[in-house]
Formats: sequence, structure tokens, C-alpha cells
Amino acid sequence: MAAEMYSIKDLENLSGIKAHTIRIWEKRYGVIQPGRTDTNIRYYTNEDLRKLLNISMLAQHGFKISLISQMRDEEISQKIADLSIAKQVDTYGESLLLSLINLDEQLFNKTFLDIVLAEGFENAIIKQIFPFFNRIGIMWQIGTINPAQEHFISHLIRNKIVVAIERINRTPDPALGNVLLFLPENELHEIGLLFYNYLLRARGYKTIYLGQSVPHESLDRIVTACKFEFIVTNLTNPLSAEDFISFCQRVCDTAAATKVYFTGPVPENTDQSLPSNALFKKDLLLKLHIKEC
Repeated sequence: MAAEMYSIKDLENLSGIKAHTIRIWEKRYGVIQPGRTDTNIRYYTNEDLRKLLNISMLAQHGFKISLISQMRDEEISQKIADLSIAKQVDTYGESLLLSLINLDEQLFNKTFLDIVLAEGFENAIIKQIFPFFNRIGIMWQIGTINPAQEHFISHLIRNKIVVAIERINRTPDPALGNVLLFLPENELHEIGLLFYNYLLRARGYKTIYLGQSVPHESLDRIVTACKFEFIVTNLTNPLSAEDFISFCQRVCDTAAATKVYFTGPVPENTDQSLPSNALFKKDLLLKLHIKEC
């Protein structure tokens, strides 16, 4: 189904409002009205989704649906703006979602700034952006949003992290040593790795950031040429336990004298088969004094 035509199940996934509740709101209050295709299939538009998200946000803050249904669109928008000004944390997810659905860069920038002012940059990413990414990842997999929308929001978030890295005004501490960060071959999603780069630099580490899809031969050469305190890599592509163990052993053999942190989802039943210098996300977060969310 195209991004401009949503099923009621899509609305449920995007808004968190149960389908039967949406139907009740339709029939009893007329808040949204579905269209119908030539084959008589019900569908909803971006405008329906936007209105439902706004109604959901107001309902979460104590407004009765009977009252919301009598408001003009301008009144609803003003109430939402008032909530945003008050910086109610639980409105952030809905605002981020609206910016994704509408490809609204201005709304995203405003929402992100509100989160950073309220929680600081690190917590903004850890507590709001990463959970939001998990949410849209599920929606992308089931086809509720399209790849263009996911690319749009990923690009904006990536830029925020890059700018934050560039603004770090701290001389690296030689006592901490150098840290190498890379994504293995065929890994292109670098937002997680970029954020680790930010965390490390903010704590005084000197980082060597190689980025996306690094051939193993290139990794071998740089590890041979330079000494690193530890190495960080990040996996988003799903791997079987067997493939993960093979990848892990190959990297750890290449950097046999160096700890290697493997972040991202790790297949189950692999711990007993991994090299002694292999560590994981929880170990890295502990090292950086960050509580795992």
C-alpha cells in the first residue's frame, strides 16, 4: 500500500491506538472518515494520520475525545503547540513521527532541539532517538512507511551527530590511547557507530573512524600498522549464529592483542564459541559509564 494510503492496521501501528478504538472514534465522533478505493477497500490519508496522531497526543494529556472532536483543526494545532512549549517529554515521539510522515525537516529540527535542551545531547539520542529508530524500523519492515521516509529521517539524525562530533572541543588524552571504529563489508547503517564515535571523543579518546563497509583486508593492514587500545564495530544486518561467530573470530584473530567490542544485535547461543578478546555493547557502555536502556 502506498505511503499516502493507509489501512486501519497501519494507523494502529503508527499511532498506537487500537483499531477498534479508531472505529469507535470514527462512528461516534466522526474525527476521521476513510475513503474507499474502486474495489471498495477502506483507506486513510496522510491528513487522517496526522489528525489521529494529534488527537492521540491530546488524549494522552487528559483531553476528552468528545471535546477534541468539537475542536477546529486550528484549535487542535494550537493545543499541540502549547504542549510542545511546555516540553512534555511524552510528546516527543509523536512529533518525531509526524516529522517522518510529513517529511517535515522544520518540525524535526524543532523537536530535536527541544529534546536536547531538556535532556542533553547524549540522553536525547539514547532515550528518544534510538527508541524512535527501533519503532520506525519495525514500521519499515511491515511496510507501514516507505524507504524514502526512513532515509529522510536517518539523514537528518546522522547530520545532528556529525555536527555534534565536530563541535567537541577537547584535546584527546594520550593516556587513553587510540580507538578504531569501522563497519564490516556490506554494513551501511552507520548512525550507531557515529554515536559511539561521539561518545568516545567526548570522553577524551582519539578515534580513527573508518565508516561504512570496510573490506577485511583493509582492516588487517591498519591494525598491523597502528596500535589501538580497543576496536568498536557495529552490526545491523541480521546474521546467523554461525556467520556471526565466523565474523567475530576473523576480526579477533586479526586484532589478537586488542579488545574488540561488537555492538548491535548479537545472535543467541554464541557466547561459548567466541574469542577471549570479544566484548559486547553492554561492556562498552559500562566502560563509558552509560546505563543501558
